[in-house]
Amino acid sequence: MKRILLRSGKSPYDVLSVEEALHRDVIATNAGNLIFSDAAHKILETPETEVVSNGIGTDVTAAARINEEYDAFVVPLANAFRPSFEGRLKRLTRLIGRLRIPVVVLGVGAQTGLGYDPARLKPMEQSVREFCAAVLERSASIGVRGEFTEQYLRDMGFRDVEVIGCPSMFLYGGDLDVRKKAPELTAEARIAVNGSHSAVQAQGLDRIIGRAHAHYPNLCFVGQNISDARQLHWRDLSDPNARVTAMPTHPDHPMYREGKVRVYVDPVTWIDDLRSFDFSFGSRIHGNIAALLAGTPATVLCGDSRTLELCRYFEIPHLRLDRAAKDPQAADPARLYEQADLSGLVGGHAERFGRFVRFLDRNGLRNTFTHGDGGAAFDRRMRALSFPPGIRPWNDTDLASLSSRFGWLHSQVTELTEDNARLRRELVKSQKTKAQKAAAVPAPATSVYRRARRVVGRPLRRALQSGRQ
Repeated sequence: MKRILLRSGKSPYDVLSVEEALHRDVIATNAGNLIFSDAAHKILETPETEVVSNGIGTDVTAAARINEEYDAFVVPLANAFRPSFEGRLKRLTRLIGRLRIPVVVLGVGAQTGLGYDPARLKPMEQSVREFCAAVLERSASIGVRGEFTEQYLRDMGFRDVEVIGCPSMFLYGGDLDVRKKAPELTAEARIAVNGSHSAVQAQGLDRIIGRAHAHYPNLCFVGQNISDARQLHWRDLSDPNARVTAMPTHPDHPMYREGKVRVYVDPVTWIDDLRSFDFSFGSRIHGNIAALLAGTPATVLCGDSRTLELCRYFEIPHLRLDRAAKDPQAADPARLYEQADLSGLVGGHAERFGRFVRFLDRNGLRNTFTHGDGGAAFDRRMRALSFPPGIRPWNDTDLASLSSRFGWLHSQVTELTEDNARLRRELVKSQKTKAQKAAAVPAPATSVYRRARRVVGRPLRRALQSGRQ
């Protein structure tokens, strides 16, 4: 049995309560991370391959154990080549540098503006070079999201670079069935919208959402950040994101008060819920990929290179957010739905999947669609599990809603109290042990010299003093 260590927030099979998921931040600040890590887990799991989640944290000291216990380390990444991720990229490089097993990167991307200008990435170029060099010493090639990242790495001199997109799109292998359920969207259509805080605050997405909210009563905003989830579940406004009151996940927003907001901590419930929607749009790439996996048409409002290059590669319907913001009517859901051409997305999917499989083959990785049951066992196991539903805004005062939250808080207080009592016992025991050791050690014997000095010292000093007088 081959064992693969997968960088992911949690295993797809881990069922956690909402409270525990938020407490541990298993989504690594963004629920979209779990969509591509769950897909990678399913793809790589075969009858001869066990996949184990490593967690998002990077423990450099674990290298020896990883070398001993695993046959490969697989790292699905999103926009890792960005300044705010540089510290984590360096730690990941240090870990990889100590590994003797193959290391395969799936779908890493560079993040800059819509103009594909890499100037803002120049200060971290050395970190990117060291990371790619470490990976390519342990793999045949490095898989990137799209055209911009490919050119970015080739300009640094790296040649073993392959555009493979994101593994999330291959959750069902070479099959992708996305179709319009109706010839046009009506005012009663069920529409999902998504977006980041930066897009809402600085790129005009707030006006687009506001207009859609006014015209489509069945509009629902799907957030992805851990701060979004905590605002919905706990009304927690301690995160800096809480300053963005135009975000529908903020308790002051009308969509929050109307209960028209969700956040998911498991991709399976996220995708299942989106099956009942007619359309999805917004600036979140994985929010819209979740809709496409559900068979629901989607249009991405691209605000940066990471979303634009992925949309171009997969031929996902898209519109530049800066242009849409100038004319919010251009981003009206009915118009986006009408203009969405799904032919390239669906028609070219099998070819793109074949390219992805060839990348895995070159890097010595088997996949369930070629070497297994096509993910049937994975899907059966997932269906047998009961995951928590999407998080809704805390507008409830019913007993069940309060009981689940306060019950978890009570268990945390109990656990902390027990830990505190245990630590106190250990401290008392430690102090007692130290005291016993101190008592058992005899006082150092006074040297002959010091005893003689005490005997003759005082009389000698008195004699000298009397002589001076």
